[in-house]
Amino acid sequence: MVTTDPERTDAGLIDDFRGAGNLSRLGTPWRLITDQVMSGVSRGQLVRAPRDGRSAIGLTGELSLENNGGFVQANLALAPAGLFDASAYSGVRILVQGDDQTYGLHLKSADTDLPWQSYRAGFSAPPAWQELRFPFTAFVPYRVAAPLARSRLLRLGVVAIGRVTRFELWIAEIGFY
Repeated sequence: MVTTDPERTDAGLIDDFRGAGNLSRLGTPWRLITDQVMSGVSRGQLVRAPRDGRSAIGLTGELSLENNGGFVQANLALAPAGLFDASAYSGVRILVQGDDQTYGLHLKSADTDLPWQSYRAGFSAPPAWQELRFPFTAFVPYRVAAPLARSRLLRLGVVAIGRVTRFELWIAEIGFY
């Protein structure tokens, strides 16, 4: 279950997009990945820009299901090398604004060997800034048998997936709570 909370905290902060360049506050780079890695034709852009008075990163583009495609993702490693232990936290929080469409928040762990495996939670990106909270129990295993081991996390991704559409999603903060 996703809950919202207007209270802000910097504990567990992954990124607030105030730094220069493509690096998160963890020191790892944000990456853009599209279905073009598997012959799809979706297009996407990842940009840092002010948005309604906040530092933010925007994930925008156009999804297509042609050639078995249908995703655009912004992701980052949670540790410069190796695993990230999130056992001290209850879940992931994200401050978002968007086009009222559905997106995915995906986690990869040491148990996700294949590119399509992940632990997934869905959300709608409202037109006004809103903080959403996802307890780790809200992440559903996708094509992976092992339960989510929050002490063995590798990557976090925000994904537009599975439909034909133009999309626009902005993130001002993302972190653990």
